[in-house]
Amino acid sequence: MAERDSFDEFVRGCSYRLFQVGCLLSGGDTHRAEDLVAEALARVYLAWPRVRSGDTDAFGYARRTLVNLHTDWWRRLRRRELLTDRLPERQDRTDASADIAQRDTVMRSLRRLTHRERAVVVFRYFLDLTEQETAAELGISVGTVKSTNARALAKLRASPDLKQPNHTVVLRPEVAIPVSTRSRDV
Repeated sequence: MAERDSFDEFVRGCSYRLFQVGCLLSGGDTHRAEDLVAEALARVYLAWPRVRSGDTDAFGYARRTLVNLHTDWWRRLRRRELLTDRLPERQDRTDASADIAQRDTVMRSLRRLTHRERAVVVFRYFLDLTEQETAAELGISVGTVKSTNARALAKLRASPDLKQPNHTVVLRPEVAIPVSTRSRDV
């Protein structure tokens, strides 16, 4: 029973953070993010005795599982057409607060990035991982992380939604991405 208690504690401590990563990776699709987190945690639960007893970082393992699940889903999605039985919701921005409007702007801009570019930006700036850690998580080289990050930031800087002088996108209070064309130090 102690093993289940430790897993329950792990889930309470990391599920919201995994949900945030899932939202960012899925372009703001909260339903998809919830599905990703549920599936990732189910897989971590099956491997919990091995994860808990080894040198494995449990959150890193769960995060990597989530990214792999999203990548698998994205690859399957590219191979077929996605049909829905309802129209997309229209957002009424007249009553939206500045935070909701900014989050919407960020999500629209992130959706314009490729899957890999979005993953690199999320890992580098939201999860605050180093280039080496990002490369290891995504299974790509450090050079690919650097070039993909540069392309992604260039796209974000050129994004019509973010085209304001000295505009800064805040993913979380301690992480800001300058997207002004004047700023070249990012």
